[in-house]
Amino acid sequence: MCREAQYVPSVPNILFVAPYAMAATVRFVRAVAEVPGARVVVLSSDPVERFGDAPLDGHWHIADGFDVDSLAAAVAEVGDRMGGVDRLLGILENLQVQLGEVRRRLGIPGIGPDVADNFRDKSRMKALFDAAGVPCARSRRVASGPEAIAFAEEIGYPFVAKPLAGAGARNTFRVDSDARLGDWLATSPPDAAQPMLLEEFITGQEHSFDSVMIGGEMTWHSVSRYLPSPLDVLEHPWIQWCVLLPRHLDEHGDIVQVARRALQALGQPDGLTHMEWFRRPDGSVAISEVGARPPGSQFMTLMSYAHDTDLYAAWARLMVDGHFDPPRRQYACGGAYLRAQGSGRTISSIEGLDQVSEATRNRVVEVSLPLARATPTGTYDGDGYVVVRDPDTGAVEAALHEIISTVRVEVA
Repeated sequence: MCREAQYVPSVPNILFVAPYAMAATVRFVRAVAEVPGARVVVLSSDPVERFGDAPLDGHWHIADGFDVDSLAAAVAEVGDRMGGVDRLLGILENLQVQLGEVRRRLGIPGIGPDVADNFRDKSRMKALFDAAGVPCARSRRVASGPEAIAFAEEIGYPFVAKPLAGAGARNTFRVDSDARLGDWLATSPPDAAQPMLLEEFITGQEHSFDSVMIGGEMTWHSVSRYLPSPLDVLEHPWIQWCVLLPRHLDEHGDIVQVARRALQALGQPDGLTHMEWFRRPDGSVAISEVGARPPGSQFMTLMSYAHDTDLYAAWARLMVDGHFDPPRRQYACGGAYLRAQGSGRTISSIEGLDQVSEATRNRVVEVSLPLARATPTGTYDGDGYVVVRDPDTGAVEAALHEIISTVRVEVA
């Protein structure tokens, strides 16, 4: 550990597991470290210097931050040095079950492994939804080619294939024909060691639903709209993704009740969750999946601007001492994600910035431009972003459209 202090019983001791010091992770770590009175030690494979100016009380190197036995040993040893551990935190989707198991072993408050697995195992999640009457896509866990073929014959095309423990649209793809199904099964069929979740493809408008639960009750929520869906963006490299947070949420009152029932079915007691859902053409809603962690892709930044507050700091207080003061939506806000175009290997230039109208430039509140000579990420949330906000939702949507129609990230 880089710094030690004597244990003071009234001060909460927080261990934050951050296997790698990614930019988004560092921002969450800093928010927790800045909570008044919190003593924060980060467990990471990266050196403490990678966490910048976050006011940490310690840093503990761990070779594998995803191995539950290594984590349990490290947390126990650091806890002995600090005089106990009050909270064990981490934001990564693929870390939640391990954190839950360590909490169980060491008696640390928070979500245990069973609840964490309800969120992580998408097949288990869908079974809980079905039992609770939560509307969702028809799905099936498959561990062989014949099982996949049987699902296709029953449900029809298209359907979506995704890992049981996936996150968002990553490693997810659409199967829309016998030929596509045959290609998949010929190259990487599901098996007992790596089963897949096959899911009915839902048509409609895709949204997210981010909410805070305290004592098993929903105390706050935010709704955003995807323009278009992340899966569509992944399948079409020329599409630039946008996310819109409308100023008013009145038209989405029905999803609040469905989301509350879904989170209660999964057993979520406290914390911030990220849900993806669809509004079907007939107006009904269907839940896609939920993560027991804060959203990625700069959603916390977008929600902060929409509510004119610091949601990173609010999340940190929630996780440290259970306090959350629900903010009020004051603006519409949106993110335009700048995605490298073309088949080159490095980003060469950013074109069109000087062509963006003054009206749109006046609505820009934050920009992160791709770095020249950087390698394109190939992800749906791209290589940079532009955040805009305005009291009028239509003005924000128009600004997003102008940005993705005008600005182009070139590769060479």
